[in-house]
Amino acid sequence: MTIQRHVLPGFPPSASPSPHAVEADGWVYLTGQFPRDLDAPDAPLPEGIDAQTAATLRNMERVLGVLRLGWGNLVSMRVYLTAFERDYAAMNATYASIIPEDCRPARTCLGVSHLVRGALIEMEAVARSCPMTLATGARASAS
Repeated sequence: MTIQRHVLPGFPPSASPSPHAVEADGWVYLTGQFPRDLDAPDAPLPEGIDAQTAATLRNMERVLGVLRLGWGNLVSMRVYLTAFERDYAAMNATYASIIPEDCRPARTCLGVSHLVRGALIEMEAVARSCPMTLATGARASAS
């Protein structure tokens, strides 16, 4: 098995001591993204769950793009919220407005007590870089 750790050029270091993504045999594990501005990582986080959800998804989309992936490559996602009952519906509305319906991955959402820098939300995801067919598990042909 080949494992590649992606520390992405032009991105600030991860908030944790980890790469931005790890790839193993076509599976890409994206390190948790939170709503910091990747171009000004020390700037204050946006206020409110709508703005923080949108910023977090923009960051995830940017990481996917550098890896030559997109929303359609996502297989699963975990969402962490510090105010689950208050923010769940609003987060879902923003999430649904950004990720196209035909690209939405399986998802779990969890309530947590704290996130880095006081963020209201963090998201991590698993993507597949080479499509598989459901019936046989064989690689789909690129056309």
